[in-house]
Amino acid sequence: MGFPILSAITFIPLLGMLLVILMPKENQKAIKWTALGVSLIPLALSWVLWANYTPAQVGGMHFEEIYDWIPSIGVRYHMGVDGLSIPMVFLTALLTTISILYSFIITERPKEFFALFLLLEVGMLGTFVSLDFFLFYVFWEVSLVPMYFLIGVWGGPQREYAAIKFFLYTLVGSVAMLLAILAMYFATGAKTFDMVELARLRPFAGDMFWQSLVFGGLFLGFAIKVPLFPFHTWLPDAHVEAPTAGSVILAGILLKMGCYGFFRVLLPIVPEASRDLAWVVAILALISIVYGSLVAMAQWDFKKLIAYSSVNHMGYVMLGFAAAAGATAATVNDRSIAASGAIFQMFNHGVITGGLFLLVGVIYERTHNRDLARYGGLGAKVPVYAGVLTVTSLASLGLPGLAGFISEFFVFRGAFPAYTLVTVLAASGIIITAAFLLWTIQRILLGPFNDKYEHLTDMDGREVISLAPLLVLMVVFGLFPAPILNTITVTVNNILGKL
Repeated sequence: MGFPILSAITFIPLLGMLLVILMPKENQKAIKWTALGVSLIPLALSWVLWANYTPAQVGGMHFEEIYDWIPSIGVRYHMGVDGLSIPMVFLTALLTTISILYSFIITERPKEFFALFLLLEVGMLGTFVSLDFFLFYVFWEVSLVPMYFLIGVWGGPQREYAAIKFFLYTLVGSVAMLLAILAMYFATGAKTFDMVELARLRPFAGDMFWQSLVFGGLFLGFAIKVPLFPFHTWLPDAHVEAPTAGSVILAGILLKMGCYGFFRVLLPIVPEASRDLAWVVAILALISIVYGSLVAMAQWDFKKLIAYSSVNHMGYVMLGFAAAAGATAATVNDRSIAASGAIFQMFNHGVITGGLFLLVGVIYERTHNRDLARYGGLGAKVPVYAGVLTVTSLASLGLPGLAGFISEFFVFRGAFPAYTLVTVLAASGIIITAAFLLWTIQRILLGPFNDKYEHLTDMDGREVISLAPLLVLMVVFGLFPAPILNTITVTVNNILGKL
């Protein structure tokens, strides 16, 4: 395709942001519809991108755009996608559009809210399509600033604390990642920031001391974003205080940026360190799975419960990475299955947990509380909400026939030969997850009806339209996962084949 589709997908939201800024703040309706209309363009283009991607075409990047940017230091404007990034680009565009539509209820400073949301989309999309570390780092940092303000201005009572905690945690990881990037840059005689070239050159190959240091810097930057235990403590605060749309993007996309870094950067560029330290990642993944699910079960705040479930679900992704990276009894096929499952889990978690946070917002807007002890018997009063919550919760706990099951099964199948004991122990997370989600359904929808909610209304058209695409993806990819798995697996095999 001669058309620079990746640049268009990335920067059209920036033009939309400028358009929103120029609009009079009194015209709230026009601001909201403009933001929604602009967000539909990257969504449509990302669908075109996926439709024109040929998984059978082995190796290399697709739809590449390469221009000299700052030649004096070897920086290039290099964009490209493959089976790892295309699903993430589509998911980012989809969840942004859904979040903007849901946020039509925002009445406090909507002009600034929607402008920041479009800027956030630029940062997220740019991160997934950048193939130059300088460009990657710029977009990575761009996504940090709008989320800080979205939490800090439109969040809950403790929003300032949560926003600062989120910012500082992520910034520490970013600085560590920057130092690792500079180390790789100076280690290459070509002095390049190009990810594809660095994956070919493999700086510090054979030098495990320096390679381990670089791995540590990159690992810290990505693990905080995931977040992997013990770097997860910023997440519950940020989720609980963020506005609903902010929580959707935080769980659906920003966490995936960290997971994406593990597969895009660590595995191809520092494979020896990834192999030797994979057992550490596997242990931390196990702790995240079990700890996240147990702490989620202890929560009575609906939103905090879903936040801790993200720690649990991201543990599966990291277990898949550890199985793919580790040099053990596992075959290449086992490692491919584990990595494919982990990347599919990234997509599924964005769809499912994004839906759950929307459902938290729906009930909170009506009841103005998130205390599960104060609900009860709402299933008969709000049947549409009850149906959507039940399906989404069952997808999250990994019910066969829904998307969550396929990805988790792939992770366990791929990880079992490499980390048998860890995988067996991690499987307990599925049981605990099923327990706390079924208990949540019981506390909200079943039991005696709370008369306080006699005038409660069911989901309106805007809310149904926001959740419908996510429900469709849960069912379609649960029954027919081949389209997305074919996209992912070719790229996974290409990465593993070069190790």
